[in-house]
Amino acid sequence: MEEYKSVVETMILIPGRSNKQGTSLNAGKLKHEYREVTSTVEMNQDDMARLCLKDGDAVRLSNTEGEAVVRCKGKKPSDLPSGMLFIAYGPPSSQLMGGDTAGSGMPISKNFEVQVERVDVP
Repeated sequence: MEEYKSVVETMILIPGRSNKQGTSLNAGKLKHEYREVTSTVEMNQDDMARLCLKDGDAVRLSNTEGEAVVRCKGKKPSDLPSGMLFIAYGPPSSQLMGGDTAGSGMPISKNFEVQVERVDVP
């Protein structure tokens, strides 16, 4: 097994809709494609390098509401700024959202801090 230095860093997570999430949702939430797209966090490639991560590595995203272990995928710095993460709406992103709706009926699901840490998954 490859040795790595465990680093925890705080970043901003932006859950949202994606084309791939929408089309895979039509096939079904229990299908592989939907589970894969909703459990992959996109991250700036420079941030990944600093955290000793590569595409497909498992990371724990955690905050005061909960945690989720997902796979990471690098994006060019021109596509995703340093310190920001994107994940398609799904079960993992829901585990990080609180119940506060600010009166809207929809949980606050944008722009919240999470701790990011590489984890080993068998």
